[in-house]
Amino acid sequence: MGEQTQVQDSKPILVIGGTGKTGRRIADRLTERGVPVRVASRSTTPTFDWTDESGWAAALAGTRAAYIAYQPDLAFPGAPEAITRVSELAKAAGVEKLVLLSGRGEEAAEVCERIVQAAGLKWTIVRCSWFNQNFSENFLLESVRAGEIALPAGDAVEPFVDADDIADVAVAALTEDGHDSEIYELTGPRLLSFHDVATEISKATGQDVAYIPLTPEQYAAALREHGMPEEFVELFTQILDGRNANLTNGVRRALGREPKDFADYARDAAASGVWSVD
Repeated sequence: MGEQTQVQDSKPILVIGGTGKTGRRIADRLTERGVPVRVASRSTTPTFDWTDESGWAAALAGTRAAYIAYQPDLAFPGAPEAITRVSELAKAAGVEKLVLLSGRGEEAAEVCERIVQAAGLKWTIVRCSWFNQNFSENFLLESVRAGEIALPAGDAVEPFVDADDIADVAVAALTEDGHDSEIYELTGPRLLSFHDVATEISKATGQDVAYIPLTPEQYAAALREHGMPEEFVELFTQILDGRNANLTNGVRRALGREPKDFADYARDAAASGVWSVD
């Protein structure tokens, strides 16, 4: 190994959103591999806040690659401008590779994908369907514990994908050859309705969990009550209109193995105690 390669390998990989569902898993995997990691979030130093650019350059300085998970979602207003600026700062900082977490079936997210592709750096896009972990980490955790998953999803089916699979693909893209200029569209191995999800979680927990279909208006009111952005209503209406009701081979193409099934995820989550109500 030459001296220049050794210096490059000693530079950390930046994980933007490193305390989130995918970022935390990616940081852990990189650390387990002995790869230097810099986790960036609103609670780290240097800080990384998507609403405040002041810490972005410091977070990127001296890193060799960056994983980008935009909050709350690439489909939200302001995302293209933020991704453009991060890409510019990354190039100025000498970053060589960007790995972008994107949303499957989101036209606005694809705008951000094209920005990363045109940034003049190596890139990989990790385009994902609905996370399994939405039901056990933050977003819908309390709903599951209460026995009701209430969403404006109708009878739509979704190829739910596991955050562990997403993290494995991102780590491969960040550390291995052969993933540059690839768009990995990730799904789980089967299509499930939200009724099916409730049934799988009920089986895994031994507790009754039901799916309650809401109208967009009902869901907007619920979001307002909890202080969440109402843009989620439009996003859910868009991505659950049938456009994502098909499976892909993205996990197999990136990793050479099959993706994790929702039933296995539900069993593992239940065993962890995360859904226990006592």
